[in-house]
Amino acid sequence: MSQAASSTSSSDRGMPRRRLLLGALVPALPLGLAGCGFRPLNGPPAPGEVAIAPQLAAVRIGRLYNRSGQLLYQALERRLAARDNSAPAARYELTVTPNPSIEAQGYRPDGTPSRFRMVLNTPWALQALGAPPRPIASGSARAVDSYNFTDSEYYASLLSSEAAERRLADQAAEEIVMRLAIVFRDNPNA
Repeated sequence: MSQAASSTSSSDRGMPRRRLLLGALVPALPLGLAGCGFRPLNGPPAPGEVAIAPQLAAVRIGRLYNRSGQLLYQALERRLAARDNSAPAARYELTVTPNPSIEAQGYRPDGTPSRFRMVLNTPWALQALGAPPRPIASGSARAVDSYNFTDSEYYASLLSSEAAERRLADQAAEEIVMRLAIVFRDNPNA
């Protein structure tokens, strides 16, 4: 038997052991995570906990202006309403103030910009509806993305900038909704 054949056969014998070991460890992984107190934020509530989805669906988003605001509104609406299809009455209002900025990041030899970085800083505040409104939580989300700008392909550059703006809105909305879910989980009577 050649040395190449013997090394191949020894590695073939190790594969069933690895599969057996992985087959035993993968199903035990959730048990190990549960033992350390890990619970998925969007998972079903533990016994005695209040479900987060109806509270997220009861959040009304305040008015947003300009294109960044429209994209952020749509992204937030998708994430908040997707949590619960029963469409409960609004009990909370989310005030969001997106502040987009753009800066040149890369330059061509002639000094014209070739790459731009977009930053979306989004301060937000959640308050319970009522007279007077009661503040519950506030924070800020930040998203960063970039795109290339090509003089000879204006339409492609325009599409790149619009896609980057959509990604920024999605990132900021995801961060805001995650923080809202944490607030509702930690304070179920908010």
